[in-house]
Amino acid sequence: MANNTELATLAGGCFWCLEAVFEQVVGVAKVESGYAGGATDNPTYRQVCGGDTGHAEVVQITFDPDVISYLELLDIFFVIHDPTTLNRQGADAGTQYRSAIFYHSPAQHALAATAIAELNAAGIWPRPIVTTLEPMEKFYRAEDYHQGYFRANPAQPYCQAVVEPKVAKFRKKFLSKMKSV
Repeated sequence: MANNTELATLAGGCFWCLEAVFEQVVGVAKVESGYAGGATDNPTYRQVCGGDTGHAEVVQITFDPDVISYLELLDIFFVIHDPTTLNRQGADAGTQYRSAIFYHSPAQHALAATAIAELNAAGIWPRPIVTTLEPMEKFYRAEDYHQGYFRANPAQPYCQAVVEPKVAKFRKKFLSKMKSV
């Protein structure tokens, strides 16, 4: 991995789902689960799940743009979650599960806004995309037990019912973007 890395911060429901997919993407050096977009300093998982901090569960992705572009990461993001449900992914409901792109630069903001507009114009979903574009201000790394959760707990019922299908969807659609095992 080159020293030329960038960050992408994405929210699309439970961070375990996003982390499990993006860890497998070629050009991704690191994926950390955490929290962004809220008002509480150093929030805990319990606080974020309570829905009162304003934070979303996010993944912060360190990637090499010479290997995978920001737009390619967004392509994967929009396939592995439903960007048309407000503050919800499946049974996970609340603002902490919102669909959001936390942009790190004006260029990322512009690319994300264009991607959303193009996807809405293509009519891929029966409803408009509700993914918010929010400036990345502060990332709080989630507790250690959340890091690599799917890898460590593949047989856990939530992982089997919710995470694994998203990983399978990624593998089916983006096989060429998958790291060699």
